[in-house]
Amino acid sequence: MTAKRLIVSAVLMGIFTMASGQYKTGEAPRPQADTSKVVITLDDALKIALSENVAVKVADKEIERSQYAKKGTYSSLFPQVSGSGSYQRTIKKQIMYMDSDSGGDGEEGGGGFGMLSSLAPYFVRINELSAMMGMPIIIPGESESSSSNSGFAVGRWNTYNYGVSAQMPLINAQLWESLRISGQAVDLAVEKARSSRLDMVTQVKQAYYAVLLAKEAFNVYREVYENAVENFVQTERRYNAEKASELEYTRAKSVVAGAIPNVYNAESSVMLALWQLKAVMGVDLERNIDVAGYLEDYSAQMFRDIHENDDPSLDYNTTLRQLELQADQLASTIKMYKAAYLPTLSAAFSYSMIAMTNDFKFSEYKWSPYSYVGLSLNIPIFTGFKRHYDVKQAKVQAVELDLQRIETERQLRIAIRQYLNTMETNMKSYNAAAEAVGLARKAYDIAAKSYKIGKGTITEMNDAQLTLTQASLQQSQAIYNFIVAKSNLEKTIGGDFIDENGEVDLEKK
Repeated sequence: MTAKRLIVSAVLMGIFTMASGQYKTGEAPRPQADTSKVVITLDDALKIALSENVAVKVADKEIERSQYAKKGTYSSLFPQVSGSGSYQRTIKKQIMYMDSDSGGDGEEGGGGFGMLSSLAPYFVRINELSAMMGMPIIIPGESESSSSNSGFAVGRWNTYNYGVSAQMPLINAQLWESLRISGQAVDLAVEKARSSRLDMVTQVKQAYYAVLLAKEAFNVYREVYENAVENFVQTERRYNAEKASELEYTRAKSVVAGAIPNVYNAESSVMLALWQLKAVMGVDLERNIDVAGYLEDYSAQMFRDIHENDDPSLDYNTTLRQLELQADQLASTIKMYKAAYLPTLSAAFSYSMIAMTNDFKFSEYKWSPYSYVGLSLNIPIFTGFKRHYDVKQAKVQAVELDLQRIETERQLRIAIRQYLNTMETNMKSYNAAAEAVGLARKAYDIAAKSYKIGKGTITEMNDAQLTLTQASLQQSQAIYNFIVAKSNLEKTIGGDFIDENGEVDLEKK
């Protein structure tokens, strides 16, 4: 062996030894790297997400907003009380003119003149005051017909007014239907919050499963690397003893070099999967967490789950329940539009105080009260067919919604059949892959022993390793595909967050 070849071999062995020490199977965790790591189960991840996930928080706030909106609608049933106050400064007083007619048609004319005659003393006083102000007026006299182009000013310079008024509906069918729609809006918001939780649960499950799959792939590629390093050491030993060809030595070295990127890529996939899990959970991405368990833990449930979901029901599917609630809202909306044809009755009350003065001596003001209570009847007659077209429009929307519900249910049943078919296919794939893993591992052990005693070739051992790697990855992929399809099926069925009575319970999981 030349000096150059010895130097290259030493450098490669140093690199491979360092990498082997980093990815050695069963290596004890380093305390300084794992002291802050928190290992969580799937249930832990779901509990954290239910309290930290942003979509869930927004959905809960939407429920709160809808409840406030409902209470605001109910306030229309109570008296609407308001206070008012005003001040008015007169710039130019109003002029009043009065005529009298004594001649006319019998008693009517005479009656009018007699009334004016009885008011004559007051007009005299008004005339005196107006004359002092430079505005003389003419008092109607006992003539056959008396009229004047002059008048007298009425009113005062300052007017103050304050009071309180109240209105309350007594009979209003349209209002009552709007209250029912507000209650249905709260129910719809609750169902949408449940939908957000179902989406979140599915996302957390699949992100958790993705971490387990990435860790399985990492373990497989790390085992491949360790086997490659072990084979390289053995091949180099035989090569130095001139019992292996340079081709075998080169191939063993290239297998090790090719295994290293796969290990790094698998390790990076684990980190990315953990980041995705933390993102859907709603926790800090820098938080050091890890997941518990293995994909193989879910293989025992595959046969039981496939039979439990043979005939799933869509009674609790959140999409159909939302469409049903929207249909109820439209039915109430149609009733509300029809109620616009009915009369409404409301009660009203008002109490006010008024003062009119020419000065600003507030303590001497004389306040005059004014109040009333009454009923108001409103009978709709014609609005240009607006109510008619509102009803027609709502009925068309109801038909559209029913068609949408039929199509949605059809698509959901197709999706359920696809999920069940995927589960069944991957259950069969798992059985075949599990058997293939056993056979491939046995074949690799035989090839390794044969190569060790010099009866096999490095090519045979590499082929056996490749077959074992593919079978192991296929086994893990089959489990992952099964549980992902199962989580989608569970979301479609929508059995979560439902109590024993079939009602939505956002705390029950």
